[in-house]
Formats: sequence, structure tokens, C-alpha cells
Amino acid sequence: MEKQKEIIFLAKEDEDGGYIAWAEGYNIFTQADSWDELLEMIKDAVRCHFEDEDLPLFVHVHFIKDVTIKV
Repeated sequence: MEKQKEIIFLAKEDEDGGYIAWAEGYNIFTQADSWDELLEMIKDAVRCHFEDEDLPLFVHVHFIKDVTIKV
């Protein structure tokens, strides 16, 4: 597998509480009760998914907040 320079995660609040995150283009998902814990879980999930020599150099986390407004 070719070494990736970066991987992007999308994260949002879970309807049942806490947070969930998933990687774009990879079958990597994780969840946690707090934001700080989620970031640690993302790092752990990436380490589990890739071999050491294939770990991406950067992990970006984009937080998604769905907002509905009435105009």
C-alpha cells in the first residue's frame, strides 16, 4: 500500500450523545463520549487500520454541525 500523506475524518455529535467519526475513502469508524476522547479514538483507529510504515503523515478532522433555520 502506498503511504498516504493525509487522511480526512468527518465528525459530528451523535444523536444518542457523544460523538462519531468516519474516514473519507476508508472503512474506519469510531465513537466516543467526549471530543478529546474522540480525537484519541481516531488516532487509535488509524494506527489499527494502517501498518506502521503506511501511517498517514496528517489526520484532519472536520466537524459537521447540522443546523436548520426558519426564515
